[in-house]
Amino acid sequence: MAGPTTAKRGAAQQKGTPARPPRPGSEGRRRPSRRQLIVIGVLVLLLASGAVWALYGSSWLRAEQVRTTGVDVLTAAEVEAVAAVPIGAPLISVDTDAIADRLRQKLPRIDSVDVVRSWPHGIGLKVTERQPVLLVKKGTKFIEVDAKGVHFATVDKSPGHVPLLELTPDQSASLRRFGSARLVREAVRVAGELPSSVARDTKVVRVTSYDSISLELTRGRTVVWGSSGEGPAKARVLTALMKAAPKAGHFDVSAPTAPAVSGS
Repeated sequence: MAGPTTAKRGAAQQKGTPARPPRPGSEGRRRPSRRQLIVIGVLVLLLASGAVWALYGSSWLRAEQVRTTGVDVLTAAEVEAVAAVPIGAPLISVDTDAIADRLRQKLPRIDSVDVVRSWPHGIGLKVTERQPVLLVKKGTKFIEVDAKGVHFATVDKSPGHVPLLELTPDQSASLRRFGSARLVREAVRVAGELPSSVARDTKVVRVTSYDSISLELTRGRTVVWGSSGEGPAKARVLTALMKAAPKAGHFDVSAPTAPAVSGS
């Protein structure tokens, strides 16, 4: 008698095979119902509406105080008057970029300003003022020039330890080529690269051409600097010469590899 067919044997094996157990947790995983989704949506909407109301509609988060830091020559009152922070407005709606632009435009002494929200009720104005490195005399007043060559303020008195710029260019090729504005920038560059001890004693930075810049120091001393090129090297050489010949009256570092001293 013929045995069972292959199909019958497979069916018998399947019949005796135990069912696979369900994956852990799958029996309790159910998709949220429509009603649950609606409730969740309403809760999210209420939370968003509450946040918007707190930021814009409530009295909790409004601009009530302005604090200014970093001022030296300017006063906090001057800065805050120009800033014109809208007191009482929602803090989130205060246009900090517009305030910063207004301060830079109306107060040229300000080099940079960071306008920040100080939650929950404040606006902070972090000011960095320009520092003069040279003065340009205009009548009885002085125009301050910063390290970027910006003429930013006119003052009645000369600030201490800021040299006067004497721009007396001759009718040379360098003047026609570079112009007086470029010569001012060269003088600014020289002033910015002077050793601190020399900068304190510098009374005048004199420019007659692009490659003819000299310094007038205290005690009648003079320095021939030449062009603004090789400034750091010239500064090192000048410092060494002054230490080696403290009583000298004239220093020439226009060629820093071949300096000269006289009048000692």
